[in-house]
Amino acid sequence: MPEKIYSYQQLFNFTTQVFQHMGCPATQAELAAEVLISADLRGIDSHGVARLSGYVRLWEAKRVNAKPNIRIIHETPSTAVVDGDSGLGLVVAPFAMQVAIEKAKKAGTGWVSVQNSNHFGIAGYHAMMALEYDMIGMAMTNASPLVAPTFSTERLLGTNPICVTIPAGEEPAFVADLATTTAANGKLEILQRKNLEAPQGWIQDKDGHASTNAHELKTGGALLPLGGDREHGSHKGYALGAVVDIFSAVLSGANYGPWVPPFPAYVPMPTGMPGKGIGHFFGAMRVDAFRPADEFKQHMDNWIRRFRSAKTVEGEEKVLIPGDPEREMEAIRMQEGIPLLDAVVNDLSTVGEKFGLSL
Repeated sequence: MPEKIYSYQQLFNFTTQVFQHMGCPATQAELAAEVLISADLRGIDSHGVARLSGYVRLWEAKRVNAKPNIRIIHETPSTAVVDGDSGLGLVVAPFAMQVAIEKAKKAGTGWVSVQNSNHFGIAGYHAMMALEYDMIGMAMTNASPLVAPTFSTERLLGTNPICVTIPAGEEPAFVADLATTTAANGKLEILQRKNLEAPQGWIQDKDGHASTNAHELKTGGALLPLGGDREHGSHKGYALGAVVDIFSAVLSGANYGPWVPPFPAYVPMPTGMPGKGIGHFFGAMRVDAFRPADEFKQHMDNWIRRFRSAKTVEGEEKVLIPGDPEREMEAIRMQEGIPLLDAVVNDLSTVGEKFGLSL
């Protein structure tokens, strides 16, 4: 499918200006753009600038507050609840993760649950914030209900990603960033743009039958939990998604399950919502709260090298460490630029016209 190449700086400048035209303060607009485009850099195209028009539509629908008063509403020495005041999750999440880091500096660990937020981009950006402090980072969020629990035809959970980042010494950090579904909804959107079918195990139709129609969600179908079906462990993916939902929302006072606000602004809000906005959960753990950081990182290097040297199955060159593909992609795209499908370019051009900007 046709695509165009843009530099990081081009996309950063354009996206920053869009957020500023929405009314975001300059520093928040820049942060939101950085978080959003970090997805494109790392090859997670479904969560990058392809989503920018979605944020604009949420703002137009008055579901995003461009100038939020993000604040702590409850805390202990090692925990906090943050109210995002309906702000961009791209801004609320880094605030909350920084609170977790500051608490970890003093208490050894910090845990922060968030209510009243919106879609926060990729979990990896937020969890990786802990790495520079020799901390293990965790980030998770609930999301629009598009996922049917094992044996259900109802959509009750989101793709509910989890990211865990672990610092190493000479080796690159361990970064496990994953949806708790077989595939994230954004990957389905990419297939839709390319007119391709979905692999088996990604989705089911409205009656619960396996489907490969990438447009199935539009007629009542659902994404499937990690594993696809019970025989392949979908009950484990369902359980992981449920844990994310409970940590992110039942713990914070955000909406959970089928009441999580939908990302598309044209989809009506659920009735009888039990909480505020979307929920997130963050954690930071000081490595030296367990053992000396240098000693730990030396052993992490050893762990990583041993796994890298594992004998591979036929046809595969190497065993990957979580975070390898994204890090390699970031190095390439920073140098060679970020490819955008024509459909995304057209979408961004429409957003630009709205605010008198050109891509």
